[in-house]
Amino acid sequence: MTTTERPLRVLLVDDHAVVRAGLRLLLENRGGYEVVGEAGCCADALDRASGTRPDVVLLDLDLGGDKAIDFFKDLLVAAGCARILLLTGLSDPEMHRRAIRLGARGLVAKQDPAESLLKSIRKVHDGELWVDRVLTAEILSEMVSGAASARDPEQERIASLTPREREVTELVAQGLKNKEIANRLFVSDITVRHHLTSIFAKLDVQDRLALVLYAFRHGLARPPR
Repeated sequence: MTTTERPLRVLLVDDHAVVRAGLRLLLENRGGYEVVGEAGCCADALDRASGTRPDVVLLDLDLGGDKAIDFFKDLLVAAGCARILLLTGLSDPEMHRRAIRLGARGLVAKQDPAESLLKSIRKVHDGELWVDRVLTAEILSEMVSGAASARDPEQERIASLTPREREVTELVAQGLKNKEIANRLFVSDITVRHHLTSIFAKLDVQDRLALVLYAFRHGLARPPR
């Protein structure tokens, strides 16, 4: 982190005080992170999220007698633009899928190395999705199947894309960055950015992750296998 960058603001939500203390120590000793609040229950989590406006909420799915999944939508509203990263010791794939579908940006197991946790916080803050490929494929497959079984109201939006914008969308879904897309299409980085601005507006999506999910859901790109 340079001297001009502010620390990444993190809210810790876990019902075990000793776990929160350990996470605070890990983050603040590493540098580049600021723990702006702690909560051990749903009510406190909503209060802290709304009062501190963190960049990332590190959320334990099991809060003792509470299930974080039950107040997830309220937390998204209270936290504003914050990304929610799940930290869990639960082996419950269905709950994990449900949380991701509701808007969680990633999932880290409590037994994962500390470096994985630190990296995941940075990645979800940057707009990336931090889940294993199997879970990603399952979620995207469900979304594609759901779209195929119902009338798609988005065809007019999709039809408004130019052939080049569809190319850019597919390359974004493949995981290519702007520079890589520019090299692939023999255009400038600025041109790629202009295409993305137009695509975001036409499809009414907010960022690259939302575009990728939209592309998989509506058949503009194939989900990973």
